[in-house]
Amino acid sequence: MSPISRRHAALSGVVAAVVALGVAEPVAVLTGPRSAPLIAVGGLVVDLVPEPLKQFAIDVFGRYDKIALLVGTALLLGGFAALLGLAAARRLALGLAGIAAFAALGVTAALTRPGADGFDALPSLVGAGLGGLTLWAFVAGPLRADRAPAGTGSASPAGPPLPSAMPEPASRPTPPPSVAAALAREEEHPGGWEPMEGGDQESRRRFLRGAGLLTGAAAVAGLGGHWLAGRRGVSAAREAVTLPAPAVPAPPVPAGADLSLPRLAPYVTPNREFYRIDTALVVPQVDPVTWKLRIHGRVRNPIELSFDELLARPMVERYVTLACVSNEVGGDLIGNARWLGVPIKELLDEAGPEEGADQVVGRSADGWTCGTPTSVLRDGRDALLAVGMNGEPLPVEHGFPVRMVVPGLYGYVSACKWLTELELTSFADFDAYWVPRGWSAQGPIKTQSRIDTPRARSRPSAGPVTVAGVAWAQHLGVRRVEVRVDDGPWREATLAPAVSSDTWVQWSWRWDATPGEHTLQVRATDAAGETQPERRSPVAPDGATGWHTVKVTVA
Repeated sequence: MSPISRRHAALSGVVAAVVALGVAEPVAVLTGPRSAPLIAVGGLVVDLVPEPLKQFAIDVFGRYDKIALLVGTALLLGGFAALLGLAAARRLALGLAGIAAFAALGVTAALTRPGADGFDALPSLVGAGLGGLTLWAFVAGPLRADRAPAGTGSASPAGPPLPSAMPEPASRPTPPPSVAAALAREEEHPGGWEPMEGGDQESRRRFLRGAGLLTGAAAVAGLGGHWLAGRRGVSAAREAVTLPAPAVPAPPVPAGADLSLPRLAPYVTPNREFYRIDTALVVPQVDPVTWKLRIHGRVRNPIELSFDELLARPMVERYVTLACVSNEVGGDLIGNARWLGVPIKELLDEAGPEEGADQVVGRSADGWTCGTPTSVLRDGRDALLAVGMNGEPLPVEHGFPVRMVVPGLYGYVSACKWLTELELTSFADFDAYWVPRGWSAQGPIKTQSRIDTPRARSRPSAGPVTVAGVAWAQHLGVRRVEVRVDDGPWREATLAPAVSSDTWVQWSWRWDATPGEHTLQVRATDAAGETQPERRSPVAPDGATGWHTVKVTVA
């Protein structure tokens, strides 16, 4: 058998990886989507990757950071799979050992996720088994690129040995050209390695047909598994939920709160446009029928509630702006919505926190945790266990069936989605998910302002130009917004009305623009008289600061 080419070897490894991942998806339908190898390993990467790299991904990809992570992981896996194919061409055991190592990584990643059990190892094990079989078939088995068809070959036909008494020929016969070429390749590339294509045309066609069929079948299996996982989701259960009317409705949005200017963020953010930043590579599918909320830990009266029991409680409706701590100056990781839910203070009062229980740990269905000061949740602000968002049940990606909404705190310390537990503890005894990763234990939202129009590097025409944007100083309110051009004097902008101090506010300022390049800056002052600082600071460890600056060229 002639040696296998580098190209065929690398392709063999890639096809084996595609088969392994594709087959694992339908198995993960039975064990849960988080057990699929790509998702499990991706989740492990999210937990272990250095914090600056995470922030870089959020800065570059924003709400698409998870897609970028999965695509990047798949591309890296494809590169490693090609190397495994090359190694297997030299020695099959090396390639199979590499697949076993990847299987071990997938199993470890799946079993270390919160709430995992032994069955979560099955997708990685089944996928690795079929991936290894595929690699063998292409490197040493029936789909090898240079395997001779049945009944052919260069081996000498079997027959009795020549008698020892037979005289030796006067000279060695010239071998057939095919045999001579094989001997020459062996002398030039000992060990069976050849940089050029090996085998005949028919064997290569058989290899490519097999690679195409297996890749297609694996893709169908993977997409089918993804589709079945979706069918097992909770979209239908969400559509069946009827939200109760609020006992305390939200105040109406004042006339003029939304300036309705092009490129200016609307006062109320539509659900489909609301930012999403979390660690979940697959959105948890929590069935409201089986959902339970436990309030436990350092409390005198532990509580357990079903979804129906929660809905039966008096509901409060409020407009609240939420912001991510990863929001850079001028960023869009912030949104305002109308939330419906049960006041957390009432539930905590019933549970009766013990002395010293200064932290409430919210725990998600996927094990993620955030730590919120107990005092904040009981100081009278509209902190809710939300079940509705802008008049409909929570979208699944935003925490259905229940999430936390707390005015005035960044989401990493308050906005737990897919909530299943509230545990009373202390900051001295427990660090929530982001704290060991370098973020502050408590994260009050900082006063900020943003220019939405004109956009950076835009070219407005000379003459009257409306400069507008949003500002926020949650749970305090915005007293004043000021704008300046080219380091000139600060000019006070006009504030639109707002529902409450827990939402952002739109602002506008009329600028008589002159031709040339100009720099616009904005700053806000809260109701306590504190003006946001000019000095730029990064988002870590407790939120960015600085004046938003936009450069434009007036035509």
